[in-house]
Amino acid sequence: MKRFLLQDSTNYTDSEYQDYILQGVSRTFALTIPQLPKQLEAVVGNAYLWCRIADTIEDDPHLALALKVSFSDQLTQLLAGHGSADEWACKLLPQLDSDTAAAELDLIANSQRMLRLFLSFKPAQQAIIQQCVATMVQGMMHYQSHQPHAGLPDLPALNDYCYHVAGIVGEMLTLLYCDYCSKVRQHQDLLMPLAVSFGQGLQMTNILKDIWQDQSRGICWLPQDVFGRHHIELQDLPSQRTEVAFQQGMAELVAIAHTHLQDAMRYTLMLPRSEQGYRNFCLWAIGMAMLTLKNIHRR
Repeated sequence: MKRFLLQDSTNYTDSEYQDYILQGVSRTFALTIPQLPKQLEAVVGNAYLWCRIADTIEDDPHLALALKVSFSDQLTQLLAGHGSADEWACKLLPQLDSDTAAAELDLIANSQRMLRLFLSFKPAQQAIIQQCVATMVQGMMHYQSHQPHAGLPDLPALNDYCYHVAGIVGEMLTLLYCDYCSKVRQHQDLLMPLAVSFGQGLQMTNILKDIWQDQSRGICWLPQDVFGRHHIELQDLPSQRTEVAFQQGMAELVAIAHTHLQDAMRYTLMLPRSEQGYRNFCLWAIGMAMLTLKNIHRR
């Protein structure tokens, strides 16, 4: 797979820049978002990039909590029509870790372009994206202030975290699609809870895949109650990774994530056959997550 190389994007239109930088921050979404109808492709791409910026702030290993809270709050204010994206970016960029991906830094530097695109969308679409980012940031900052070095207390806490960083995205996508398509809107009440489960399945898969990468940053998102039943203390996790008891706890979480992905399939099959692009968008995400879970289970 080719490594993404930054280019001089000065002469790109805002829309061209968004398509270009999406390839840099997520090859997966750069492939799946174009499956959506043209009327939604730019909207969903823009929404994803705002979420990615929020994630970059959350993940920075050296940015002080007070600064994370401040910059995250200012991000939500930008989407609410307050403040200057250029000024915000100029203050944020020097504070970010030197190891931050170049594409993510470039995205933040060009946040004014993203904001112009955002403001060109329908008011209803803007409101849906704004609410998603605000809820996501609120949850992220809550968990940043209670950094889980030795895991989350229990499975409900993991569910809550997954909702704030992924379930809310499922809700956002569903609301955007319901706004676009009356056939989908007819099933909105049934789709919304499945959308949350869809997001949780994807997020749990990522958490299980990235356990040791998170561990190296002093973070652990695993639930203490699940592993406690197997007599595993998460603060001693690295020394116990080969223990049968640890693998049993992992198997429980893989099974839970798999159940959420079954809900994701129910969500996808509930979409009208005429919306093949959205179905493909969902199926690709499910397929990649299922393959990842299979590999985790084999380990």
